[in-house]
Amino acid sequence: MQWWKVILLVVGLAALFSLGIILGHFAIPKPTQAGPISPSQDLDQELLETVMSQLDANRIQENLRSLSLEPHMATTQRDENLVQLLLQRWQNPESGLDAAGEGVYEVLLSFPSREQPNTVQVVSHNGDVLFTAQQSEANLTGEQGDPEVVQPYAAYAPAGTPQGLLVYANRGAESDYAYLKDQGINLTGTIALTRYGGVGRGAKAVNGAKHGVAGLLVYTDPRDINDNLRFPNETFPHSWALPPSGVERGSYYEHFGDPKTPYFPATPYAFRLENDDIQGFPPIPTQPISFEDAQNLLCNLNGSVAPNSWQGALGCDYKLGPGFQNNSVFPQDSEVNVTVHNRLELRNSSNVLGIIRGAVEPDRYVLYGNHRDSWVHGAVDPSSGTAVLLEISRVLGTLVKEGKWRPRRSIVFASWGAEEFGLIGSTEFTEEFFTKLQERGVAYVNVDIAVFANATLRVQGTPPVQNVVFTAAKQVPAPGKSSLTVYDNWLQHNNRSSPVHGVIPSLGSLGSGSDYAAFLHFLGITSMDIAYTYDRSKTSARIYPTYHTAFDTFQYVETFLDPGFTSHHAVAQTVINVLLRLSDSLLLPFSVSDYSETLRSFLQTAQTDLEPLLGQQSIDLGPLVSAVERFERAAAALDQRIETLKKNLSDPLKVRMVNDQLMLLERAFLNTRAFPEDFYYSHVLWAPRTSSVVTFPGLANACAEANNTPNDPRAWAKVRKQLSIAAMAVEGAAATLEPVADI
Repeated sequence: MQWWKVILLVVGLAALFSLGIILGHFAIPKPTQAGPISPSQDLDQELLETVMSQLDANRIQENLRSLSLEPHMATTQRDENLVQLLLQRWQNPESGLDAAGEGVYEVLLSFPSREQPNTVQVVSHNGDVLFTAQQSEANLTGEQGDPEVVQPYAAYAPAGTPQGLLVYANRGAESDYAYLKDQGINLTGTIALTRYGGVGRGAKAVNGAKHGVAGLLVYTDPRDINDNLRFPNETFPHSWALPPSGVERGSYYEHFGDPKTPYFPATPYAFRLENDDIQGFPPIPTQPISFEDAQNLLCNLNGSVAPNSWQGALGCDYKLGPGFQNNSVFPQDSEVNVTVHNRLELRNSSNVLGIIRGAVEPDRYVLYGNHRDSWVHGAVDPSSGTAVLLEISRVLGTLVKEGKWRPRRSIVFASWGAEEFGLIGSTEFTEEFFTKLQERGVAYVNVDIAVFANATLRVQGTPPVQNVVFTAAKQVPAPGKSSLTVYDNWLQHNNRSSPVHGVIPSLGSLGSGSDYAAFLHFLGITSMDIAYTYDRSKTSARIYPTYHTAFDTFQYVETFLDPGFTSHHAVAQTVINVLLRLSDSLLLPFSVSDYSETLRSFLQTAQTDLEPLLGQQSIDLGPLVSAVERFERAAAALDQRIETLKKNLSDPLKVRMVNDQLMLLERAFLNTRAFPEDFYYSHVLWAPRTSSVVTFPGLANACAEANNTPNDPRAWAKVRKQLSIAAMAVEGAAATLEPVADI
């Protein structure tokens, strides 16, 4: 074995050994300065108010200034410097945590070549270069000229030099390419220009390749991100809008976790796939470009005018192609050349974990995480979340070091590595500690981007978290609105009508956009994502405009998103309130009956939208109806038992049994064979849904597929299978809530 492999193995094993010690460390009860351990320790409301008052917006601001000072893409030197910063903070003798350590994984990442930058060019029939897209963004405020700013690129896109006629394919959905073919356009060998949104990044390339597209370009249209603003004097640094040269970077890998080690932690001894055997990479060379460059291409295209829904805000009529107009700046037979020199590299990426050990139930973990790596400076994504994470850990760590407090349950703080490449750090962690986390994980709180903008709170999560989030938000003053709480303000901006609770804030569902994905879909741990965001009635932006560009800087946040950092402060207060309720409450503050409302809604939608189709095939929803009714009865009965238990909480075993039922409910909805084609997706309720019918995703997707191929008996067999999966999951969840002595 070569000497470098020996060193790598030793370093990796040492890191994993240290991480294992930390995880084991907080499962062992130890004496606490805060006083004798009481099995009946419960949430202290006075302490909660004190903790919230100790959070400092100025400290959060200075945290963000430091974190976003330089670009810190995963595994770079600056990323490693931030690892050390986190360790120093969490090992501080006055404000640190009980223990902190680093977990290192060897993972496959994708980078552009510094020596051979990727290029996009318009080339004449005799090979003359007529136009070259910009290879970097304009240096508007100084930060964009940092030598560590990575060239815009599509991570995991293969190297290659395809050249062909240009076509415009809208958002790159399967239906978009099909429309082009229906218009008589031969897509074989073409270069497709698409815009962000609609479908995932990688799907744009996958869909195009199916139709013979040779190369892909992707840009951000001002209509989708800027409310139609496109000129330099009306975009950043003059407003929050994306400047014309801005380019969104991103991962085009369709799955999450390390690509070489699906379902295995990327440790030195893990089985690794050969690169050619990896699934989920884009099949064709792909390159993102600015809307300034897209305008030069799109506004000179030949062909029919694109549908109204395909039009954007580049100041011209979008046409389909192929090729350029006769009277354009490019000769009609000019082609577009896309040259990509991306390379795959094995790199060591680090997670940083910090622990506050529980006083009563150290073997129950409340996890709170945020990723550390960014594409460039990443002031919003992810450093706004890291800035809040550091301030919360400082306040709680200080209380622990001073002997004034220790939570009932353990709190695990996490800074994940390589999230931008596909949620890698968090996924590897869940793979390595799968059994321990499934047995002991109470909840996962994610704060990726803490502040998108300063209008209102936005929370996504599974139904049981609704109660704890609402309660916390009612105790936090709304920024700039002294008479309102965060809850009141949220209610005004984004609400829904609940048949149980009346008009309440809308809780969004969780997909796979951040590090909660593996905790929810793979482990079945109740999860949530908390942020402040913009008023959707005042902007149509699909996300904050400088997302994944070199313009996501401290100045951008300080000037446009959150002057005074009051929204960051409100997020910090909300999150710390949630953390203490989850870690200190004698009875876990989850409301299982809120899942009843979700299940009933899913069932009613299935009955309305799918039952007529199913009836034609003699498929009966009866088993699903029975399962949902059983769950509703079990949830109501558990609520009643909890109310009775609250009158006499002297028996810690009874409390523990009920808490376990609340904690394990989410796990009951897992079925590892429900979605075999989708890595890590096991949650029967929250897996990806390609159908427009908002119901059980497996059933909805199978029905949509069968409806498209009504004469295929295999498609209807899949419908029956997914109906069984959904009914069995709900039955299992109901059984989890029923009295533990019942069989």
